[in-house]
Order: sequence, then structure tokens, then C-alpha cells
Amino acid sequence: MKKKEVPMTTSEYDRIVRRLVEAAGHASQSLGIGRVMGQIFAYLYLSHEPRSLDDLTSALGISKGSASMGVRQLEQWGALDKVWVKGDRKDYYKARDTFGAIIKNVIRDLAGKRIESSSILLNEVEEMLKKKGQKNGRHGEDDEFIRERIEKIRLFQHKAQGMWDGVILKMLLK
Repeated sequence: MKKKEVPMTTSEYDRIVRRLVEAAGHASQSLGIGRVMGQIFAYLYLSHEPRSLDDLTSALGISKGSASMGVRQLEQWGALDKVWVKGDRKDYYKARDTFGAIIKNVIRDLAGKRIESSSILLNEVEEMLKKKGQKNGRHGEDDEFIRERIEKIRLFQHKAQGMWDGVILKMLLK
């Protein structure tokens, strides 16, 4: 005999959604993305209907500015769509469920910025070593050590880029 399914009450459903939204906030915070971003995405993902910034501020207890910044960043990552709601001039948002594409965009944005800044730093250090060597007329043992270390870092960056461009990761994040 099949057990009859009892529908959830609104308060039970709301409690479950709140719990999932908080968990998403903690997870995104631990990844360095920010708690509010995870909460906004989870709230929109678990909403039947598109939601406005006002809905986000009241449901999540965040400022309108924080909601707006979070929504803008999530839109850039392809995690949200702005949707039109008949009879209302507000902007409404709905979460996408293309997790692979979203994660790929987040990683590309965050890792790309860090790799770029580390490359700039490495270039600056190499230039400093070059000027130091020209000034002194020689390159010391310490200079060579730093150059070797920089070369190893660049090799790692190249391998990481190769892994990023790899077939398996592309298939996973499709």
C-alpha cells in the first residue's frame, strides 16, 4: 500500500527554505564569495516566482544596496536572469540552474583576477631584480634564487591554466 503524501505547510516550507538559504550563505562565505551572494542565489533558486530587490531585502534582512550589488555580480556570472513581470515596473530576478556554467564563470572571474595580480607582481619583482643587477653590475646568489622561484611559480600557473583548459573540467562544467 502506497503511503499518501502529506503536503507541507507554508511555515514548514519557509523553515526549510530559510535553512537552505543560510547553508548556502555559509558555503559561499567559506569559498570567499561572500555570504550574501550565496543567500541571494539560494533564495531565488528556491522561489517559485521571480523576486524583486524589495523581496530580497525583506526575506534576507539585507540592505537594498547589498541586494543590488549581489544581484549585479550574480548576473555577471550568469547565475540570474532579469525577468519582466506584467503590471510592475520593478526589476525581478530568477535563478538559473546551469550550475556548471555558473561555477565556471565564478572561477574564471575570481581565479583570473588572482592570477593576473600575481603575474603583475612577478613582473614587478623581475624588473626590480633587473634594475638591481644593472645598478650593481652583477646578479647575486639571492637574485638567482628569486628568479628560480619565480620561474617555478610561472610553471605552476601554466600547468593550472592547462588543467583549466582540460577536457574533463570542461565536460564537468558544461
